[in-house]
Amino acid sequence: MNITILGINYAPETTGIAPYMTDLAESLGERGHEVHVVTGYPHYPAWEIDASYQGRSIDEVVNGVHVHRRRHFVPNPPNALGRIKMELSFGARAASSGWNTPDVIVCTSPALLATAMVLGRARLTPKRPAIGVWVHDLYGQGVVETGAMTGRSARATSKLEAAVVKSADGIAVVHDRFVDHVVNELHVPRERVTVVRNWTHVAPIDVDDLTAARTRFGWSPDETIVLHTGNMGVKQGLENVVEAARLADEQNLPIRFVLVGDGNQRPNLEAAAVGVNRIDFVRPLDDQDFRTAMAAADVLLVNEAPGIVGMAVPSKLTSYFSSGTPIVAATDVASTTADEIRASGAGVVTQNGDPAGLLTAALQLAGDAETSARLGAAGVRYCATAVGKTASIDKCEQWIRDLVAGRSQHASHSKQHVTHLDAHLDSDPKTTNTDKAADAR
Repeated sequence: MNITILGINYAPETTGIAPYMTDLAESLGERGHEVHVVTGYPHYPAWEIDASYQGRSIDEVVNGVHVHRRRHFVPNPPNALGRIKMELSFGARAASSGWNTPDVIVCTSPALLATAMVLGRARLTPKRPAIGVWVHDLYGQGVVETGAMTGRSARATSKLEAAVVKSADGIAVVHDRFVDHVVNELHVPRERVTVVRNWTHVAPIDVDDLTAARTRFGWSPDETIVLHTGNMGVKQGLENVVEAARLADEQNLPIRFVLVGDGNQRPNLEAAAVGVNRIDFVRPLDDQDFRTAMAAADVLLVNEAPGIVGMAVPSKLTSYFSSGTPIVAATDVASTTADEIRASGAGVVTQNGDPAGLLTAALQLAGDAETSARLGAAGVRYCATAVGKTASIDKCEQWIRDLVAGRSQHASHSKQHVTHLDAHLDSDPKTTNTDKAADAR
């Protein structure tokens, strides 16, 4: 198949959607498909375009994939209007790019507005390709849960999201809980919805000397290390972690919270943490150090702001599961994240927005070696059974094949309908030669 994938995030970005989009494109290429990716310039999670990417367009072949980068606006700091401008600027460039007459176009959402623009162009294309939307975040639910929009603007966003996903030939969602929302709230027929779980894209690493690894990171052997990785944004609500570290200072507890990554809230968090000794901020690590840090930590942390319930599945979870290190999830007990922790058996859930509860949960887990080992092993098993890369890529490839087959069948039926109509006109004695000539014109 000739496959075009459109999305604003791609390698070398290492967090969020980019690793999955990159894995899918490269895996499909390895399986013999011709794959083109139309994407943006690397900017996430720093919200600043990587200085090594210059010009307005870059076209290159990377690991067998034809990658077409189009420069776009990046808001810094990001806000609702800035994100709209970014999506529109990327969407305009993506929609005007050459698509190499694909059999199918797969759009990733986010970005919703760019997806809408691409779908509009695709529908005007002669012999239009099949169209699929790969939903990683639920936009309408997300703007409400993060407080980005309320009232009329939030309702308008949900209506746009519904119109976009319903106009596609099919959609794939990354979690079973998303199905109920897109069927019941966005009114997509259930038969057009496929679940393709996000997979583990970080291979585990064997660390021969954990003590030496901890020393290299500056971690004391007698303190509990709680590691959070990835984006530092509004959704993560990491003020909770700063306050937990402050409590640990006040109580002189042997624990250290380590926040690895970047994001638009990092400056605010660093300012809030001035004078707090038991918290460290670390810039994004390279692949080897990232995997080593997860293996060497005592606890891995997922933290979500109060109000975040069902809009997304944290991408860090698949990496966490593979590490063999137990997880503490500070989240709403009814959230998708909490469901995923319970399903995996890889960690414990504590209420978000409760620094004392987070501190207690982390210390209790780190102090129970038997439970920690059991939870870590459960995460590794979950990787193999539920979020394995090969199984997820297989399912995504089949979803794409089904999109193409469904579109071909639709085109065939349309052609048959036109043929039958022409035959009817030719055989209808009421149709005059003049009428037929007019029809021909």
